[in-house]
Amino acid sequence: MDADSLVRRAWQALEDDLQTLGYELIEIELARQGGSLLLRLFIDNEGSRITLDDCTRATHMLSPLLDSLDFIPERYLLEVSSPGWNRPVRKVEHFQRYIGYPFQVTVATPVEGRSRFKGVLTGVETDIIRLDSGGADVALHLNNIKKARLDR
Repeated sequence: MDADSLVRRAWQALEDDLQTLGYELIEIELARQGGSLLLRLFIDNEGSRITLDDCTRATHMLSPLLDSLDFIPERYLLEVSSPGWNRPVRKVEHFQRYIGYPFQVTVATPVEGRSRFKGVLTGVETDIIRLDSGGADVALHLNNIKKARLDR
């Protein structure tokens, strides 16, 4: 299973269970750390900051769930974290919340010959975000966004 498929499967498997604990799944990343696969989840909650206790609580719930689902084909490390200051943004409603903020965006398929964009988020449509990137209006399809982060 490729990385994108693993991330999609993890979203489907974990998002609802995190919501039952009062957390929102913000982003999932896969990376290599040493010889192991690292599954990194960013969580948030309404009205307060994510603490170490929150991350521990989520980890204790997710770890056995992931083990029982057994869709990750190799040893992996699970890391649960707060989204932090330069938080990742993936969902339409999150982009809408941050209109007017600066972003760094990486796309999977180049747009106008570029894969990376920096600019202020000026608008969100059904499946497109708009950035003011150095005075140019850039439209990026949400399905093409590989990674988007606030650039604070």
